[in-house]
Amino acid sequence: MTQTTQAVPRFGDLGIAPDILAVLDQLYTQPTPIQHQVIPAAIAGKDIVGIAQTGTGKTLAFSVPMLQRIMASGGQGLVILPTRELALQVDEVLQKIGRPLKIKTAVLIGGASSYNQVQQLRRNPHVVVATPGRLVDHMQQRNYSLKQVSVIVLDEADRMLDIGFLPQIKEILKSAPTERQTMLFSATMPQKIAQIATTYMKSPQRFEVSPAGTPAAHIEQGVFYVSSTEKMQLLEKLLETVPGTILVFSRTKHGAKKITAGVSAMGHSAVEIHSNRSLSQRKDALAGFKAGRYRVMIATDIASRGIDVNDITLVINFDLPDNNEDYVHRIGRTGRAGKAGRALTFATHSERMDIRQIERLIRKSLPTLTVPTLPPRRAAVHVAEDQPRDFGRRSFGGRSSSGARSSSAGRPSFGGDRSARPAARAGGRSFSGRSSAGGASRFRGHGSR
Repeated sequence: MTQTTQAVPRFGDLGIAPDILAVLDQLYTQPTPIQHQVIPAAIAGKDIVGIAQTGTGKTLAFSVPMLQRIMASGGQGLVILPTRELALQVDEVLQKIGRPLKIKTAVLIGGASSYNQVQQLRRNPHVVVATPGRLVDHMQQRNYSLKQVSVIVLDEADRMLDIGFLPQIKEILKSAPTERQTMLFSATMPQKIAQIATTYMKSPQRFEVSPAGTPAAHIEQGVFYVSSTEKMQLLEKLLETVPGTILVFSRTKHGAKKITAGVSAMGHSAVEIHSNRSLSQRKDALAGFKAGRYRVMIATDIASRGIDVNDITLVINFDLPDNNEDYVHRIGRTGRAGKAGRALTFATHSERMDIRQIERLIRKSLPTLTVPTLPPRRAAVHVAEDQPRDFGRRSFGGRSSSGARSSSAGRPSFGGDRSARPAARAGGRSFSGRSSAGGASRFRGHGSR
């Protein structure tokens, strides 16, 4: 019998220029699937729509062809992202690749000095990395013009629409030169993103590493059905029994603050990250979480895609997200770069239909886990309200441009229940992965609201 060996993908097979290839060979071993698919087409100058989860290597997939085009033909690259944290992390990758190649970047984000950003722009950077609101501010103040832009990248496009940046994105794309290359990356593909691709891109090639909206296959998932008052006790139990770094998602900023105070009272090192924290506080929180100074990070969805930390053991959805698509992005913080990960969700009994909506999105049933014996309930920890920070272009209250529920309505924070209607806990798998009866669990079918 003849055995065939599948060739291992190499950066050297993708048409990358020798000087860039020399840098990549020192930093990375082999391309990820999204890099292997996108880089050759993007180097050929094609417009790109890439559907891939976070943690799959999208940044390198657009950075390499963008830098190669700029170095060969001039012009300027523009990368647009929804959050400051993502902008800083993309700039970090560009610096890592570009520094040996004498590439200069500028970062335009809220919460940082506009004066310093203007100075960066005056140095004529090769690549500008920006959030939509601050970029439009600089355009309106005539600090920055798009006339030299030859490559535009929209990264995490679905999240930008979720938080209300569609008008800014349209303004930016209308102001950019028509002769340009455009690349759009997203984990999901809602209709409004498809419309952007149709209106502002030229016959884009679509590359889909996994079906839109599906999480990585190697992330173990499960759901605990508990009352709102049991959530902190269940969290304490998991923190006692699961080793490693843990990321907890709260639906609101005040909820994140309360959870952080509660976790700290349990004796664990914890830090919060959300839009009421200053840029320096958010950077310190991420740096401390990466370095291990904090074992537990509590975050809101506004910051979720900026959390690029390797080896997160467990993601916990303390509250369900307002947008079902955010479930995919939340759990994508674990199991990155092909590693195994784990994601557990706390849901009240009245949220079973919301869980079924998530199951429809991810095309997978979430096993129901048996709630372990919980520790005694602790006294409530009082926390002071943060003063709201006004960042300008985000919409609060009502629905976002994508039709999302606002944080002032819908699911209450900190484990609140959307109705008092009781429901019996469904039998299902235990925390160890076995059913409460000792056998394999039975998955519920998919349902619709």
